[in-house]
Amino acid sequence: MTSARRTPTLLGIAAAALLLGGCAAIVDKRATTREAEFEARFPPTGQLLQVNGTTVHADIRGQGPDLVLIHGASGNTRDFTFDLVDRLTDHYRVIAFDRPGLGWTDPIGDQTDNPLAQAELLRAAAQQLDVKNPIILGHSYGGAVTMAWALRDPSGPAALVLVSGATYPWPGELSGWYDFINSSIGEHTAVPLITAFAPESRVDDIVAGIFAPQDPPAGYVDFIGAGLSARRASLSANSKQVGHLKPYLAAMAPHYPELTMPIEIVHGDADDTVYLDVHSGRMARELPNASLTVLHGVGHMPHHADPQAIVDAIDRAAERAGVR
Repeated sequence: MTSARRTPTLLGIAAAALLLGGCAAIVDKRATTREAEFEARFPPTGQLLQVNGTTVHADIRGQGPDLVLIHGASGNTRDFTFDLVDRLTDHYRVIAFDRPGLGWTDPIGDQTDNPLAQAELLRAAAQQLDVKNPIILGHSYGGAVTMAWALRDPSGPAALVLVSGATYPWPGELSGWYDFINSSIGEHTAVPLITAFAPESRVDDIVAGIFAPQDPPAGYVDFIGAGLSARRASLSANSKQVGHLKPYLAAMAPHYPELTMPIEIVHGDADDTVYLDVHSGRMARELPNASLTVLHGVGHMPHHADPQAIVDAIDRAAERAGVR
């Protein structure tokens, strides 16, 4: 992850919160209306599973060896079903999950920010779907959940594929935006205000920043369902997941050398969201079973900038694991 991000002015948000403090009912009503609109526009694309009382959204397509896809921060399964999944269904049964608190998967209480707990929920959902020795692919924050899955069940996954994966603690700290949003004041003022009043035009700028230096593919913004991430519960879940990730990675990383399955890594050298050298470069140096492919000039979204490179990495992982 990066050590700093450009964020809105905290004082401005606090001032707006104070100004609207007496209008909480109006803000709540508008936020509730917008959430209903977002959910109507972007319904589940797959199955809603009940896993120990928690709803988990799984989009399942294709036939072949099991391939599990785990999305990144603020995302959902639509990031994969926009383009990548259709490139895989002739050779794999592809199961894309919404992570806890995002998309159409429920949060898991005070464990929603814990990648290990997220992995346990998704692994239980996979067992319900009779998933056997899957290849697991994680993008960005999903890379942390992928590594957590492997640590909790080291004999389960046939192989891992990390795409711009956030897998190690990074130097420095994230911006104060996360501390503010994760505070009681931020959660009860800024979050509802964002849901209620943030213009949808802001999505274009946010997505452009995530994709830079590439441009988002045509139709991506309309397809991805960014409004699902703008719901109050999802905003809070995502902020806690990102803001609290570093200590979990610090605890997990010393155990990575215990993993013996093949690991294929793809990372762009122009990624300024999750740094190549801090995360993927370090894993390739420290784990003899990890193979790194660097995409020159590519930013944080390689599965859109060069989807064939991701398909090739999955195929290599399958071949190394003996499942193809």
